[in-house]
Order: sequence, then structure tokens, then C-alpha cells
Amino acid sequence: MIDFTKNEVGLRHNIEKARENGVIIPTIAQMQHPETIPEAIQARLKNVGLWDLNPLNLFRITWKNQPAEYGGLFQSVPNYIEFPPALTGVPCRIVAMVGKWFPTGCHKVGASFGCLAPRLVTGQFDALKQKAVWPSTGNYCRGGAFNSRLLGVQGVAVLPAMMSRERFEWLHAIDAEVIATPGSETDVKGVFDKTNELMQDPNYMVFNQFVEMGNPLWHYNVTGNALSDVFEAIKRPGDRFSGACFTSGSAGTMSSGDRLKDLYPRLKLGVGEALQCPTLLNNGHGNHRIEGIGDKHVPWIYNAKNSDIAIGVDDEDSQRMLRLFNSPEGQAYLKHEVGLEDEMIEKLTWLGISGIANVLCCIKMAKYYEFDEHDVVGTVLTDSSVMYGSRVEELNQKHGPYSDREALLDHNLHMLNVKTDHMLELTYRERKRIHNLKYFTWVEQQGRSVEELDALWYDTEGTWDAVHAQAAELDQLINEFNDQVGLLKTL
Repeated sequence: MIDFTKNEVGLRHNIEKARENGVIIPTIAQMQHPETIPEAIQARLKNVGLWDLNPLNLFRITWKNQPAEYGGLFQSVPNYIEFPPALTGVPCRIVAMVGKWFPTGCHKVGASFGCLAPRLVTGQFDALKQKAVWPSTGNYCRGGAFNSRLLGVQGVAVLPAMMSRERFEWLHAIDAEVIATPGSETDVKGVFDKTNELMQDPNYMVFNQFVEMGNPLWHYNVTGNALSDVFEAIKRPGDRFSGACFTSGSAGTMSSGDRLKDLYPRLKLGVGEALQCPTLLNNGHGNHRIEGIGDKHVPWIYNAKNSDIAIGVDDEDSQRMLRLFNSPEGQAYLKHEVGLEDEMIEKLTWLGISGIANVLCCIKMAKYYEFDEHDVVGTVLTDSSVMYGSRVEELNQKHGPYSDREALLDHNLHMLNVKTDHMLELTYRERKRIHNLKYFTWVEQQGRSVEELDALWYDTEGTWDAVHAQAAELDQLINEFNDQVGLLKTL
């Protein structure tokens, strides 16, 4: 459960800070249904860029933004891409919601909001006295730093030093404090160690996406319902919402699968990870290049009891597809040989590395379960290629100039030819094995109790279900906060 105990001193400071910076907080309900956002706020958004450091952009933390870099409002169906069988090699319908049209170009700005909002509107975090620390492997700390800046709070991004150059450049551009820890994507332990060090100083408050229940609360209520909205908008007679796949990462997005299983009980939920770091598949470890899904541990907020299949994705496949989708030669191949329209080719640049991995998971699931043209499989595209231009340059330096022949080989070998290897259908015992791996990180290292760990497995109603239902209480607190700030009355 999320603690909503109020600290009246911190709350008073936060109200003052919000009033000073022109901050109005959106509710979870408004993120689900942005058409309910006050018309005065929508009118002002017409003059605001998507990535602008403007508090109004808090109201663009929704999957339903119009796909515009400036002045866009909202639409009834979330932004999504449906991938044609000529590209994927499977007959089923694979659809992915697009994170590019969030502020910062990534849906992690929503997860960070879910973690920050409860402590902000209760005063547990004091915006006048404390810095907000955002540990991640890249995108979550960008979202957290962005939200911090909108509130006039100093954000501190803690991430591995070997993440993409673009992440660091952007963080410095918005004046975030940046702490680079040793290692790469899978070295989350180093990030935890640094944040534990910072936690000893009361001037810092850590918002850890791997343990904060605000992360699954946001994804269950916002992402899960948005995926349902997409399916209901595109379904044809006889179509079934048969599967959803998400790479594990912090596991926040996995909770959107919990929502989908509530709505579509026959749906299969897949959890993906890099083959080079098979923690879920094989209690394994290793380094990989699928940026955004740090591994070597099982997140506290991952509801392992609800997953149906674990899927290993080769990071080489994701790298090759990134190059194919973002090289002129690859785009020419997709147009002339695969037969894709220009609009679809442009949309393929909306896939970052982890988004590509999510699509590959969907393909493997479709092959494993032999889904047909009436089966729909859903996922999300966390970010876009905007954050990975340097990675494409590195691939060009490593492999030499790209060509139409390489494009043909990459598409056939690294997408059309993906196999159903490195997949594990999860029995009760396998799910519990994965859940039990949390012990070594969260009980032995991070101070959680065995009783808390067991509750996450045995008491679904009192843990996961209870957290998901707290959105209504959070919204009530947000409305009370906004009333005390008083800015809504002056619009």
C-alpha cells in the first residue's frame, strides 16, 4: 500500500512552491480521460511545446496526446502503431502504443509522476528543503528530472555511465544534477548503492522506480486502460485481445498487463528480458545492450504471479533493427522490397531499443501460441530513436557502411527468423521461483522484510489489488492540493 500520511509542514511548503511556480497537478482520471481537463488549461496548451519546461506539460502525461511537437491537445484513441505482417512475419495483429508523444519523448515521465505525486500532495517530500533523486538506467531519471524542474525542485539523476550520450546531454541541458555510476545497463546494483548513500542525507529523497508502488499504480490505471482503448477502437468481428508483452525493466509496465488480464481474462501476459542477462529464465546474469531494461534482479513491484510466459530477446536483434529502421538504405529496403508506405517507415523511427525488444517479444509470443489474424497482441514503445542516434553511429563504425543487402539480411535474420527458443511457459512453481529471487535484492540488501515479501505472493487482495485501487484516493488528495494552491480558480 502507498502511505498517504500527511506531513503538514512539508505540505504547506509544497503548496507555496506550487503557487510560486504556477503548478496545477493533474489527476490519474484526467490522464485516463484528458478530455476532462479544464478548457482553460487546454487553451493554454495550444501555445506550449511538448518538451517545454512548462508546468502545463504535466497535463500531457497521457497516452492520448495529439502527435504534435507544439500546441497539440488530445484525442480519443491513444497513439499506436500496427505492424504489418510483411514486416513482422506473423499473421496476428501486433499493436504498440507510442511513448514518443509524451513530454521528454518517453512514457517514463508518467511512472515518475506516479512515484512523486503521493509524496508531494501529502508533504512527505518537502519541495523547499529536499532534492528529488531519480535512480534508473536512463529514461525514468529523465522523466523525474523533468517533473522536478516543472515544480522548481532540484532533480538528481543517478544512472550508469555507459548509457547513451543523448541521455546525459539532455539531463545537463535542463540543469539536473547528474551522478554517473560505474557500468552499463545491467549494473543496477551500483545505482542502488549510490542512492542508499544519498538516503543518509535528509536533504535527499529517493524515488526508486523498482520499489515505489506509485509506478504500478500509474501503469495499471493509465497504461492498462489505454491499451484497452486501442483494442476496442481497432477490433474487427471475431478479434481477440490474446496477448501482451513487456520487457521487465522496473516492471511498472507489467502492471498494465494486470489490468488487461482483469478486462480480458484469456489474455496471455509475457515478460521479456535480454537473452544476455537471463535473470527470469535462468537465475542468470550478464551484460546487454537493450537500454531501459536493467536486469540482474527482480523488481519489488513485479507481480510475478500474473505472468504466463518469460521471453528472452537477443540484444543483437534489437541493435540490428535499430539500424535498419534508422538508416536511409534500410528505409529504402523497407519501401521497395517489403512494400511499406512512407508513413509506416517514418513511424518505425518511433521505436527505441527497448520498444524494438518489446515488438520482438510479441513476435515470439505469436509464434509460440500460433496466433492467427484474429489475435491481437499489445505492447508499448517506451521511447523513440531520438535517444539513440549515437548508437546508430557506433553500429556504423563497427560494421561499416550500411547497404541494401545488409538491410535484407538484418530483416530476415533478426526479425522474420526469430525463433521460439529461450522461452519458458510459467507454471505456478516457476512464477514462485522468480518471485523468490526478490529475496536476495530486497530483503538481504535493501531492508524489506520476509513478511512483506510473502504478502506480495499470498495476499493479492491486500497488496496489488489494494494499490491499484488507491488511484481514487490519490486523486482526492490531488484535488485538495490544487484547491489549496488556488490557481484553478484564477484560470
